[in-house]
Amino acid sequence: MTTRDNLDATDARLLLALIDDPRATVLSLAGTLSISRNTAQARLAKLERVGALRSYERSIDAAALGYPLSAFITVVVTQQLLPELSESLAAIPEVVEVIGLTGATDLLVRVVARDADDLYRIAGQILDTRGVERTTTSLAMRQLVNYRLTPLINRVANGNRT
Repeated sequence: MTTRDNLDATDARLLLALIDDPRATVLSLAGTLSISRNTAQARLAKLERVGALRSYERSIDAAALGYPLSAFITVVVTQQLLPELSESLAAIPEVVEVIGLTGATDLLVRVVARDADDLYRIAGQILDTRGVERTTTSLAMRQLVNYRLTPLINRVANGNRT
């Protein structure tokens, strides 16, 4: 989505209903919002088309897969090699997210690891990647606030955009 103006209160209520029940059918969502099934379907399609609804991949705890450590690696890169570097990072299974930054570092890479030795291996693999100039690794100790958008969606659903 390019602007938040693309999302109205009904769209926000639809997103809140999906947060409450991610497996809800279109018919169920329509009933919850007191809108027609066609309206619910059209709005869901629009939300997908404009990028407001992203991947349907469920949120899975990496620890359940045997990767209890989570770390953030800041990376300084050679800018001209960024496209190639992005592909190389995506090829590392333990890299779960990469965000481009402004400031002293260029990328924030979130990784998961089995243990400290595994983290050392992964960090070394990233450092050895063509285009990486230097890295700094920080171990995530605990997550204090989970990723969430519900407070913002509530704001839009209630007609308050500030």
